[in-house]
Amino acid sequence: MSEPEKRRVLIALGGNAMTGPDGSATPQAQRAAVARAAECVAGLVASGAEVVLAHGNGPQVGNLLVKNELTAHVVPPVPLDWCGAQTQGTLGFTIVSVLESALRRRGVPVPVAAVVTRTLVDPADPAFDRPSKPVGRWLPRDEALRLAGPDQHWMDCGPGGWRRVVPSPEPLEVLDAHAVQTLLGAGFVTVAAGGGGIPVARGADGAECGVEAVLDKDLTAALLATTVGADTLVIATDVPYAMLDFGTERQRPITHITPQELRQHAVDGQFAGGSMGPKVEAAVRFAEGGGRAVITTLDRITDAVAGAAGTVVALATAPAPPR
Repeated sequence: MSEPEKRRVLIALGGNAMTGPDGSATPQAQRAAVARAAECVAGLVASGAEVVLAHGNGPQVGNLLVKNELTAHVVPPVPLDWCGAQTQGTLGFTIVSVLESALRRRGVPVPVAAVVTRTLVDPADPAFDRPSKPVGRWLPRDEALRLAGPDQHWMDCGPGGWRRVVPSPEPLEVLDAHAVQTLLGAGFVTVAAGGGGIPVARGADGAECGVEAVLDKDLTAALLATTVGADTLVIATDVPYAMLDFGTERQRPITHITPQELRQHAVDGQFAGGSMGPKVEAAVRFAEGGGRAVITTLDRITDAVAGAAGTVVALATAPAPPR
C-alpha cells in the first residue's frame, strides 16, 4: 500500500509572532517571540506536514526607517526594498535557528531553510499614485510635515500622530517560488515571502529592479500557497476567529464559511481595512482556487489544519468537527 500524500501547509505568521507581547522589537524580544511561534510550528511539522512559513516584518522595517531618518547625515539611507531584504535575512536567520532547535527537541531533525524572496508588482499599479500603507513611527504634525516632500508622504493617523505612508501594490508573482518548491521537495521546512516579499518591477529589458513599496504579507502568502500547491493556508493572528459585527453586542465568530459568503461580508464592511480585511481577502482568494484557508491563533494551527479550529474558508463547508 502506498503512503498517504503529505499535507502541504503554508502558515502566514502575523506581526505579533515577531515581537514581544508589548510590541517590543529588541533582538531579545524578537527571538523569544519567534521561539514561541516555533514550538507551535514544530508540532505541525512533527505531525508529518510539509510546511512553508511566511511572516510579517512591519516593526522591523519601521525600525530601519527610523535609523534612516536619524543617521542620514552619517550613512546613506536605504530604500524600502533594501529594508525588506534586510529584515527577511534577519528574521529568516532567527526563525531557522529556533525552529531547528524546537524540532531537534522533539526528535524530528527536519532541515529548515530561508529564501530571500522577491515579489513582482506592476509599476503602473494605481497604488503608486496613492500611497496609503502606514510604516514607521508616529510623529507630531509639525515634524511629519517637515519630512514630507516628493519622496515622502505623511498622513494624519489619529490620536497617535502622523505616520509615513507608502504604496502597497498588488502582488502578481512570487519570483522565487521555484526555489521554495525545490526545498520542499528535498524535505526542508521553508521560510519565504517575508513581509510579502521584496517588491520588484520588470523593466523593458526584462530585468527586475526593487521599487519603493511594501506588500501585504497575507496576500502574497495566498499567492505563494497556490503557486507551491499547498492544500491549506493558515493565517495566524491574535484572535481565534474572524468576527461578524466585531466590537458590538451582536459580535459572533465565523466558523465554517464559503469564500463567496465571506467576500459578501467584506463588501458589507464587516472587516477593518488595516487589520482583518487583508486576512479575509487572502483567505477568500486561496479558497476560491479550491484550497482551504483558516484564520486563527498561532497556538491552534494543528487543529486549524485539521479543520477543527478557527474560521475555515472553503468551497465546500461542513459543520465543525468535535473539539
